[in-house]
Amino acid sequence: MHITFSPSAVNKLTPYLADSSKQLKLLHDTEDCGCVVSGVPVLTLIHEPSVDDQLANGDPFSFFYEPRHEVFYEPQLRIDYNSVNNCFSLKSNNQIYTTHLKFIP
Repeated sequence: MHITFSPSAVNKLTPYLADSSKQLKLLHDTEDCGCVVSGVPVLTLIHEPSVDDQLANGDPFSFFYEPRHEVFYEPQLRIDYNSVNNCFSLKSNNQIYTTHLKFIP
């Protein structure tokens, strides 16, 4: 899995990652969804990865994810930030996963 972050997403995320105490994670949140298939993507910051997390290279940020959820996403993803709506989006060349990607700092 690979994520390319747009310049606007990089500008928004850089202050959160500046001190290197936290790392990005693309989480497939299934809480209150009923089943794993109904999960939603969430971008979050973690202090340290869990035993289930795998590190992936991104451009320019590396990020963690859980390989068991990789099946729900395409190999090449993009995260953008819209400053007018104050929200992130997660897309690929073939689909839009969400235009309101929740970010949990």
